[in-house]
Amino acid sequence: MNRHSHRLSFIALSLLLSACTVGPDYQAPALNTPESFKQVAGWKVAEPAAQMPQNWWSLYGDAELGALIERLNANNQSLASAAASYRQAQAIVRGARAGFLPQIGLDTGVSRAGQGGGSSTIGTTEGVSVSGANAASVSKTYEASLGVSWELDLWGKLRRQLEADQASLEASAADLAAVRLSQQSQLVQSYLQLRVLDEQKRLLEATLAAYERSLKLTENQYNAGIVPKSDVSQAQSQLHGTRAQLIDLEYQRAQFEHAIAVLIGVAPSELSLAPRAGVPDLPVVPASVPSRLLERRPDIAAAERRVMSANAQIGVAEAAWYPDLTLSASGGYRNGGLDDWFSMPNRFWSIGPSFATVLFDGGLIRSQVEQAEAAYDISVADYRQTVLTGFREVEDYLVQLDVYTRELAAREQALESAREALRLVENQYKAGTVDYNAVVSLQASALDSERNWLSLKGNRLLASAQLITALGGGWQAGEEAASRP
Repeated sequence: MNRHSHRLSFIALSLLLSACTVGPDYQAPALNTPESFKQVAGWKVAEPAAQMPQNWWSLYGDAELGALIERLNANNQSLASAAASYRQAQAIVRGARAGFLPQIGLDTGVSRAGQGGGSSTIGTTEGVSVSGANAASVSKTYEASLGVSWELDLWGKLRRQLEADQASLEASAADLAAVRLSQQSQLVQSYLQLRVLDEQKRLLEATLAAYERSLKLTENQYNAGIVPKSDVSQAQSQLHGTRAQLIDLEYQRAQFEHAIAVLIGVAPSELSLAPRAGVPDLPVVPASVPSRLLERRPDIAAAERRVMSANAQIGVAEAAWYPDLTLSASGGYRNGGLDDWFSMPNRFWSIGPSFATVLFDGGLIRSQVEQAEAAYDISVADYRQTVLTGFREVEDYLVQLDVYTRELAAREQALESAREALRLVENQYKAGTVDYNAVVSLQASALDSERNWLSLKGNRLLASAQLITALGGGWQAGEEAASRP
């Protein structure tokens, strides 16, 4: 009875100690989060029913863009690398969980040992020593044993390590989402710029045709003696200059096409996007409140999970102050032959606990704890900086969209005025009331107005994609981490 009570006391003590967990419990770092964005005036604030769709690029209503995004999701190499890192983090968590279980091992072997052999003096006869030979003694031993060892997590070292690894897994999941969002955003922006260049090309081709007609008219007037040779030269110069702009535009378009090819995981030579008239419409982007940004941006979520991981590592480091308790047991059979292998005389066993602790380390553990604490402070600062950067990016793109929208309205008025002025001066030139310099000047002005208007329209589209990215796209906290290893 006394022996059983001691055993129960030992088990109860072990369970009590196993409830101890050294190190600080995690609390999310405090943040100074504003109630609203400064530039949100005039924007629709997102309601639960108006949140960004996961396939946020569908807001642009372009089926070809959606097909390219699907290819990116399947073949992008940066995304593949991030996915592999996530699987690696899952494996690390499974390894940490294995530390809570006993380790069982099997050990088998056979050995040979020898003793004696050679010659020795066995006596003397009439003063003469007599030698004899000793037979060598050789033995063979067979052994097989099964061992079990179990490290009890008395101080929470293993639990803190699992906590750190689990937080790192969640950070890796958010990293994967951040890479996906970044790559998707790059593709959307490259695609939008390519389509704007298609419109620029269409404009230049139409302008080139108009300049060719102007050159033909000027040559006819020169041949009739109405205008000087310099008017023909000016018309030719204007025509050739526009052709040069068109060639440069083709180079710019090729660069964006090549960038899209790499993003979808193919060589640039394997992708050709046919030119197309028109650019996508500006989507309606609901602006959320700053506190929601903390849940929507995967880079912020990843930074916060790294704070949690660093906090748990402090507990791992502090656990080194305390002794490790390992329970171990082994048993097996050892015999000089295989006969009667499982007989009782050939059996052996051992069982018992072992404690291991550090008595002196020259301050090593203290330095490791201080390193863990410093790493935690670094992660907190990085987290807060990531949040501030997120706030700044949203404010920047809100301002950009507002400025571009107002500037675009002014540019449209300037464009209409330039078109009307060009129409009037062309009629005057045909009537012979103005020289060709006036026509050239207004043609150049009208072309600049057209191109500036298109560029501004493209910049506003880019700003919308950048704002959607800054708001976290269609990502929501916990999406990737919902899949546990």
